[in-house]
Amino acid sequence: MANGSTSWTEAEFGQLDLGDARLNRRARTLMESMAAAPTASVPKACNGWGETMAAYRFFDNDSVEWQAVLEPHWQQTEQRMAAESVVLCLQDTTELDFNGQQAKGLGPLSYEAQRGMYLHPTYAVTTAREPLGILDVWMWAREPKKEDGKRGGPKESLRWIEGYERLAELAPRLASTRLVYVADREADMMPLMARAQQLGMPLDWLVRATHNRCLPNSEKLWPHTTEGAALGEIEFMLAARPGNKARIVRQHLWARRVELKAGKGKTVQATCIVAREYGALAGTKAIEWRLLTNRVATTAAEVAELIDWYRARWEIEMLFNVFKAGCKVEQLQLGRIERIERALALYLVVAWRIAYLMRMGRTCPDLDASLFFDPDEIQAAYLLNKKRPPTAPTLNEVVRMIARAGGFLARKGDGEPGAKTIWEGICDVRASAHTIKTLREMGMLASCV
Repeated sequence: MANGSTSWTEAEFGQLDLGDARLNRRARTLMESMAAAPTASVPKACNGWGETMAAYRFFDNDSVEWQAVLEPHWQQTEQRMAAESVVLCLQDTTELDFNGQQAKGLGPLSYEAQRGMYLHPTYAVTTAREPLGILDVWMWAREPKKEDGKRGGPKESLRWIEGYERLAELAPRLASTRLVYVADREADMMPLMARAQQLGMPLDWLVRATHNRCLPNSEKLWPHTTEGAALGEIEFMLAARPGNKARIVRQHLWARRVELKAGKGKTVQATCIVAREYGALAGTKAIEWRLLTNRVATTAAEVAELIDWYRARWEIEMLFNVFKAGCKVEQLQLGRIERIERALALYLVVAWRIAYLMRMGRTCPDLDASLFFDPDEIQAAYLLNKKRPPTAPTLNEVVRMIARAGGFLARKGDGEPGAKTIWEGICDVRASAHTIKTLREMGMLASCV
């Protein structure tokens, strides 16, 4: 896929430095192959036995740290962030189930008998939900429980605090960009909020509350916040979820500046927000969100903006969906957790790229497709749909052609394609583009057209 005259893998990994030029080339070649066939196994994604063996040697190279593989992408992500006035830094954890595999170094999951590992990235998106890239990642396997029922290893809740600390380190380098740390209920921890207040950095946090805390005057947080009339109301379309149809949601909004207890004689300043649905249809569970943030919000417009930013947290769920269901990382059979980590680092960037294409195809449909795809890929997308490409196809047109190759029906009521049909279509398009390139190099293209 192109980025002007430079392939996107070159743009993301051109500065890769693993201490060896040959390793750098191998990593970039491997990324190209995995991006071309995100749903395929490693042998199927690679071009022949030689490239397959090179891929396995790369994953098995203990001198390569997975962090070094992601470093160039982190740098590119930071550059993209610098062009934005506000960037939402989404954090969440996903479970990777490798049950039944004999890979060394894996640990228990939600159930002690399961085998796998955990992944906790920071995912940067714009307020318009355009994916900017991966910023930071935790990867770990749990230790088994001891006889006393306790588990060894670092305390897992530290990942939320360290995620904020990494953003605090980044904030001074992005003086013109306001960073907002966004997380779900698992991040509702007083140590996180106290640490953020202690650091005093120009960095916001916005988390969904799970604890109805006692305030210093002994009142409860949520009833205190909703005393009196609502500030205003919002209305939005809630996207369809498994088992639930898309529907319009209307919520009343409250906000109250509060002091939260943070240990003996200490408090944290925060704003509590409650968004409570009204008029929900019978049989539909009303949606109520309770949020905490360090930002001051006193008007309905300010509160509505924060609600919109929280709703963008769904983007990291979409990233996980592409990563697991699309790239099929849970089917990796690499024998050791260190090998798996190197593969996961590469696939995280592939998953981001697919999510990026999907979002840009929707929000910037009229961009020139050649900014994202090379000519052979554009020709292949139309060829697979038995159509001739126009003189200057747009991004949305090509993305829809790719999605149609992946099973998108493109009927009037189907809307825009999702990540699944895009990643399925990319495999066929890249294979067809490779065939076009090979025929041209062999001088056979003219006789086949």
